[in-house]
Amino acid sequence: MKINENLAISDNGFLFNPTTGESYTVNPIGAEIIEMLKSGETQERIISRLLDMYDTDKKTLEKDLHDFSDILKQYQLLSEDE
Repeated sequence: MKINENLAISDNGFLFNPTTGESYTVNPIGAEIIEMLKSGETQERIISRLLDMYDTDKKTLEKDLHDFSDILKQYQLLSEDE
């Protein structure tokens, strides 16, 4: 997965896509995931890091990350390219 390189994100989870002029808001965990994607982390590494940080099971985390990724793709903020 690759996040749109032009995507700007603030510390409080405000996203701005300068290509389209659209803005979005994500929760703190969403912001962490986007930062990890921007730094080139793989999906497996993101899952591993989040499992270390939060009290959840791997299956739930994988589903939630998949759902979040689908939303990012829907808004053209994420592509499958690696």
